Amino acid sequence: MCKKTLLYSEQEKLGAKMVAFAGWEMPVSYTNIIDEHNCVRNNVGVFDVSHMGEVFISGTDALAFLQKLVPQDISRLTALKAVYCQLTNSTGGLVDDLIIYKLEDSKYFLIVNASRLEDDLKWLYSNKLSFDVEIDNQSDNYSMLAVQGPKSVDLMEKLGLERGVQPEFFTIKKVTLAGMNLFVARTGYTGEDGFEIVIKNEDVVDVWKLLLEKGKEYGIKPIGLGARDTLRLEAALHLYGNDLNETTTPIEAGLGWSVAKNKLEDYNGKSVIMKQIKNGVEKKLVGFKMLSKIPARHDYEIYYNNEKVGWVTSGAPSPTLGENIGLAYVKTSCNINIGTIVQVMIRNKFYDAEIVKRPFVKKKNKV
Repeated sequence: MCKKTLLYSEQEKLGAKMVAFAGWEMPVSYTNIIDEHNCVRNNVGVFDVSHMGEVFISGTDALAFLQKLVPQDISRLTALKAVYCQLTNSTGGLVDDLIIYKLEDSKYFLIVNASRLEDDLKWLYSNKLSFDVEIDNQSDNYSMLAVQGPKSVDLMEKLGLERGVQPEFFTIKKVTLAGMNLFVARTGYTGEDGFEIVIKNEDVVDVWKLLLEKGKEYGIKPIGLGARDTLRLEAALHLYGNDLNETTTPIEAGLGWSVAKNKLEDYNGKSVIMKQIKNGVEKKLVGFKMLSKIPARHDYEIYYNNEKVGWVTSGAPSPTLGENIGLAYVKTSCNINIGTIVQVMIRNKFYDAEIVKRPFVKKKNKV
């Protein structure tokens, strides 16, 4: 039986179409995906992402513990800064991808994928060993809203968080808005500027209503999972379970930019990842656009010179571009690069696709 967020009844009132996602009943759309997508690109939208997991890590060994778990160098984080990370296994594969915030010395805050929360917790505890750390899963006590789009700054200012004190990109602050204490981070999953708000459960309905009321003059709309997916795909942001999994390394996934090259500490899968950085990989993630009106979908096969060379991980129509776009893994030995024409097998027929540069739509989230 699927869980429901505390906003379920509010979403029903707004006419949300609900679907099962990662063990939760979540809104896929309220009006339609294209309308909601364009609202975020042009104005501001609010997403209920309360299904995400919230885990606090604290203790004298908190830093050493996290250094063992991720390829990023957490020692470089200063207070209230954040970093995009991956939990790696012994072969460099990804247990999950996540964001780590440093709240203060020896105290960190992790936002993890809903579908991976239980696996992540098991992984954290199995790696705890003799580290002096406390793993505090607060996922049942917090809700989370994402306010995304070019007018999100205006909306947050109207709520009382003036521009001069709004968190900078990839930082977090603890603030009081309308008498409610909450975390506000300058992060998101759309490629647009925006904020993610972490709230105690008892306040989430009030914050949701406040955002929708104060946001009217900025054209705010509630946004479902459908537009969340098309927005993140246009920005070429990875989706765990599609573009990332336990058999894929950060280097294969094109996330080498997020891996610390000179980190001294050992971490799970370090030898494999360092070897791939030095010697290359057998598969790589690429972006493509279909040269026809037929979209490619997850797991469709990719061919080049009549040879099967890969598979689609994510694919959908792009409302911004008016084209069908996608991400795929292909063999590096085939010398497939930007401009190469490949074929996608769709219902036993070949359709041409061109390898293109990522992201598909320029990101506007760095401030």
